[in-house]
Amino acid sequence: MISRSTLHAPRALARVTSFVRLRRPRSSRTARAITLGATACAAVAGAAACAPRIQPMPGVAPATIALPPLTVAPTPQRVTFRWELNDGDMVARGDGVARIAPPDSVRVDLFLGGGFGRAAAAILIGDSVRVPPGGESEAGLLPPPPLMWAAFGRLAVPALPDTVVRVSGDTIRAELGHPARWRLVATRNQLLRLERISGDRIVEWVQRTPGRDVRYELSGRRSLVLHVDAQQPSAPFDASVWHF
Repeated sequence: MISRSTLHAPRALARVTSFVRLRRPRSSRTARAITLGATACAAVAGAAACAPRIQPMPGVAPATIALPPLTVAPTPQRVTFRWELNDGDMVARGDGVARIAPPDSVRVDLFLGGGFGRAAAAILIGDSVRVPPGGESEAGLLPPPPLMWAAFGRLAVPALPDTVVRVSGDTIRAELGHPARWRLVATRNQLLRLERISGDRIVEWVQRTPGRDVRYELSGRRSLVLHVDAQQPSAPFDASVWHF
């Protein structure tokens, strides 16, 4: 993601001056309370200690343990959206586009508000990520591959032994790995949420409202929200789309 060290680089600073808004300073009492809370978290086990704890999954165990196919649409899709990044005292906004080619290719481009060019870009083919030359730090604005795929409705986590499934109505919840490494929520063959687990904490996750919003959270550190404007079928993309 766009780090504070990145913001202090002259090139990056020139690009973000017009679209980054720093939050208003807090009162001394509020600042002291926040400082104490942050210190308490750090004293326990760092930022992960402030991440939500996993809770027992509701629902009943099905007769057979099987997840529905959670994939992208069978035809190429073009998704346009507005995005907003919150990273501590920094807020950034802009527009973006994702071009999805089934079964396992997507290109994502984020553009800065005010016409200041591209903020980040990445091509994801399977679990392999490509970024523009020199764009490694800017591409950190995007989630890691399994969560980036989850943002577009595809389940693509590493293969793990042991899967626990619970069903409640038309909602399926699953816990992957032992100990748990991932948790998901799906309904009607639509992936709604994917969480990455470390110990007994949810350290990062993607939450989807298909066709409307996608929210990525890195617990206690930053969030990236995509507000979907349109998702439309597309003709096959030119081969140049998959190269920088």
